[in-house]
Amino acid sequence: MLSAGVPPTLATIVYPLIAALLYAFGALVLKRSSELGVGLWRTTFVANFIVAGLFSLLWLLGGPPIEKELLWQPGVIAMCLFVGQISQFIALEKGDVSVAVPVFGLKVILVAFLTPILIGDAVGLRLWAAAFLSVIGIVFLNKKDQGKRPRGLGITLLAGGVGAVCFAVFDVLVQKWGPYWGVGRLLPCIFWINALFSCGLVFRFSAPLSAIPRPAWGWLGGGSVLLGTQSILFVSTLATYGKATSANIVYASRGLLSVALVWMIGHWFFNTEQNLGPAVLRWRLAGALLMMSAIVLVVV
Repeated sequence: MLSAGVPPTLATIVYPLIAALLYAFGALVLKRSSELGVGLWRTTFVANFIVAGLFSLLWLLGGPPIEKELLWQPGVIAMCLFVGQISQFIALEKGDVSVAVPVFGLKVILVAFLTPILIGDAVGLRLWAAAFLSVIGIVFLNKKDQGKRPRGLGITLLAGGVGAVCFAVFDVLVQKWGPYWGVGRLLPCIFWINALFSCGLVFRFSAPLSAIPRPAWGWLGGGSVLLGTQSILFVSTLATYGKATSANIVYASRGLLSVALVWMIGHWFFNTEQNLGPAVLRWRLAGALLMMSAIVLVVV
């Protein structure tokens, strides 16, 4: 699926950057569907099945025969993905976004930490510096102009931390086992298993899928397709080229791109966040500079 003529160093910059942009658009679209009453759990269920369908297309790429004794590998990766999703949504549901999102951002540092342990690839000082800059940038991008104590701080930190660890392990294991399985075999298996896990979310629905308002389905479907497409780009990059730390630092720019899109075209999606005060703007500009500095350290 990815162009064979693209050098690995360039591929781990270009593809994650495109994925980050698609994610930013997808998040805006899904946020609109949530505002129309879909809810986190029904969104996750529908999105996971649509994403699994999109990843099924990778099966056409072919690959080595599946060894039944190794099916535990995509199972472990899918479990990391599913637990990460649940933890992420618990953090968002019980706490403030301004706390939860920076905690999710710790994934970048965790990938840098886990890569030498699980794979044996050393992570250079420059990438460590870029990882820390990107995390600080994420914190600034999500700073709110308010003095009150965030709600549900403990559960937000715990659930967000668990989610960051799970997603970091997911990325590193895809890099570790991807070359042996091949993109056309490992990734479809992961997302099929994740879709099966998602069936358990039915018990969390506030109402059946049939109760979703008709106008919301377009936003839900469109956002899910965007998220699925960016997932294919990003995860295929990890499985094909490795370099999970570099790819994650560039991919972290989705926070910066999300902020930029909200300010520029948020009103297209009935989003009102562009009306935040000047103090928030200053924090976000500082975060943007840090994010750009992190990306420069990866590129140069």
